[in-house]
Amino acid sequence: MDAIIDNLPLYLEGFATTLLLLVVSGLAALVIGTLIAAMRISPVPSLRWFATVYTEFVRNTPLTLVLFFCIFVLPLLDVRLDFVTRAIIGLSVYTSPFVAEALRSGVNGVAVGQAEAARSVGFGFRQTVGLIVLPQAFRMTIPPLINVFIALTKNTSVAGGFFVVELFAVGRTIANARGDQVIPVLLGVAAFYLLITVPLGLLAARLERRWVVQR
Repeated sequence: MDAIIDNLPLYLEGFATTLLLLVVSGLAALVIGTLIAAMRISPVPSLRWFATVYTEFVRNTPLTLVLFFCIFVLPLLDVRLDFVTRAIIGLSVYTSPFVAEALRSGVNGVAVGQAEAARSVGFGFRQTVGLIVLPQAFRMTIPPLINVFIALTKNTSVAGGFFVVELFAVGRTIANARGDQVIPVLLGVAAFYLLITVPLGLLAARLERRWVVQR
């Protein structure tokens, strides 16, 4: 336990970076995923095609490869960003198709009559999706969406292999310096991850009870 107490500032620094990656990447993935989900149900074939290809391609690409592209290839394309920003881009892109698929499952659960009723009173596609379909889909997909963000929390550890000093990278550094206390050091890392994932799980359960639309 001495290794944890002595290196608590480093733990907190890594924890803050992990939170930054989670919050910014999660919000960006939510925006991108919502757009992709809307495109998947669009009446325009080209938009549906693009959204389908994007979802299948990104979802089936390893996160390590996505981060490798963002960290090493983007600078070759003259995109000059710091490591944390490039990691956020990679995590956002990788997570967005999972958000899109969760939302699409919610959209499929909305009664067809809801959209038909909206169109019958003169709503266009954007109004129907934005005002009628997506709000109900969000409510029905709260648990799977939060599960996506829990997975994102753990996926931030991959960024530690790409020059981002997040929680797992800090734990690895401390473990290398304090080889006699590797297990306590790793337990400390796990405890900090639990500070994020356990509240998210409790939040999912609470929101499910409060907001989920009964089918």
